[in-house]
Amino acid sequence: MKFLSLLLVASLSLIAGIAARAQTEPAATCSETSASDNFLGIATIRLWPGNAPEAKGTGCDDIPTLSVLRPHTGRENGSAVIVLPGGSYTMLASILEGREVADWFTARGFTAFVLRYRLGSKYLLPVPLMDARRAVQLVRARARDYHVAPDRIAIVGFSAGGHLAALSATQPVPGNPEAEDPIDRVSSKPDYLILGYPWIGAISPDTSHLSYCKVMGVMDRCEELQKKYSPDLYVTKDTPPTFIYHTTDDTVVPVEQALSFYNAMLKAGASAEIHIFAHGPHGSGLGLGIDALDQWPALLETWLRDRGLLPPDAAAAGR
Repeated sequence: MKFLSLLLVASLSLIAGIAARAQTEPAATCSETSASDNFLGIATIRLWPGNAPEAKGTGCDDIPTLSVLRPHTGRENGSAVIVLPGGSYTMLASILEGREVADWFTARGFTAFVLRYRLGSKYLLPVPLMDARRAVQLVRARARDYHVAPDRIAIVGFSAGGHLAALSATQPVPGNPEAEDPIDRVSSKPDYLILGYPWIGAISPDTSHLSYCKVMGVMDRCEELQKKYSPDLYVTKDTPPTFIYHTTDDTVVPVEQALSFYNAMLKAGASAEIHIFAHGPHGSGLGLGIDALDQWPALLETWLRDRGLLPPDAAAAGR
């Protein structure tokens, strides 16, 4: 008993010491912006070399980044994908809708880029859109460095990331050939768009479902923001070919929001494919081990192959 008491006292002292050091040591720098793990083939880079436009500080949440995940040597297929995790614009589901998705693509020969975009009430729209546009421009401008084709860039987003991905596809900037920064010289328009349970109707005064305006406390500006940042309002015949996945009984983002984007694509004469499953929770990522939902990545794989982003034997080679 005496030994256990001494052990408890020692443990409490150790915890107290760690807590004290945490309070006195300077805050850690945002080291992931320069991190490189050659062993795992991962690197993280800033979207802008200095402070990002509209930056309101120098902390990690003020620095948008791209984490680059490369495929196995010899498996590269020349395609790139930029992954936008969701999280209701308040946080990022970086593993479920970021790393796991990137790994799925790299296993099939893609070079994957996971975007950490700025968000929250500190960075209201259009700041996240600026980050998404810049991500596409950076990958396109440095396509040769990453061994990808500049016209084979897909963007995939889930939930809020789906809203942002759809915005980036429907409201791109063309690029300025005379810009001093070579990244600004190329278009921000992705070549392909993939949406997982997208929060297309995020900007809405209707608070019976998840509303960006309510979450961010901007109900007084909601009508203005809705007109500017509703992707389905900006679909044209030139909107990139799109793949959409959703579930009928999603209680967070109604399936009607995915349908509104799909119907806008049909009306505009753009290429779109949608898969709606009867049951499944919001935030299912690649399927969450649910038998029915686990099938949607296979449908996506077929769609990618049909568009030449995967070679005919890529599916078999990846298993």
